[in-house]
Amino acid sequence: MPIKNVVVNCTDVQRSVEYYSTFLELEVVGEVTRERALLDAVTATIELRRVDAGREESTWVGDDLQKGFRHLGFKVDRLDERAAVLKGAGVEFTLDPLDAEGKVRICFFLDPDGTHLEMIQGDLDYAAVLDADGVARERALGVPARPRFDHVAVTVEDRRATHEYYRHNFGFSLIGTIEQPHDTRGFSIGYLKSGDTVLEIFTYDVAKADRAPQFDVAGFAYAELAGDPPSGLTEAAAPDGTTVYVDPDGFAFSVSPAA
Repeated sequence: MPIKNVVVNCTDVQRSVEYYSTFLELEVVGEVTRERALLDAVTATIELRRVDAGREESTWVGDDLQKGFRHLGFKVDRLDERAAVLKGAGVEFTLDPLDAEGKVRICFFLDPDGTHLEMIQGDLDYAAVLDADGVARERALGVPARPRFDHVAVTVEDRRATHEYYRHNFGFSLIGTIEQPHDTRGFSIGYLKSGDTVLEIFTYDVAKADRAPQFDVAGFAYAELAGDPPSGLTEAAAPDGTTVYVDPDGFAFSVSPAA
């Protein structure tokens, strides 16, 4: 079942609402409060939750060799135009727009609290297609009328084991791979698709660092998947009491019944 919702912690909900609605055209759903806001991102929702600044130091670092969450990806049109608007507003970029492996154009930047975001323009030309039907469904989504949520990227130890787990429990299919031949670390990306959303899986041939998820600091908190509660994983509690599961690579998610 697909990713339904992504919980992002922020220190100022209204500021983050203005950021995501201005630069990514996410639409507010319901009431915005000091503590929470829900934004429609076409294929999923982004839930903003307030946390206190400086309460605890985040252990997330912008190095893809740290396992667990890496970034949130949004499919867009007019990527360079959108990037220029972001730059004009003083938004910090970690990668300027460029043509990437797979014949897509991408860029990376940060939200007001440092959550790592990506914009992607175009359909991926996979190095290996492993599920032709899944790739066809992805391409049938077409060019977005406004930016749409596409994926959560995570770094893992073993792509095969990750695929097997999310296939068995949530119906994700490994639709294709992209190789990064110029990366001396042995970088490869696998795309696990369910519904209209993707888990983008990073693997490397070199050693990775572990990171335990944090639910009360600014940044990505966890994703919400549609399905049944899994067994055999570490459980934790989000600040609002939601049960969150942590997979072997430190990626955190909750579950809710499939529609």
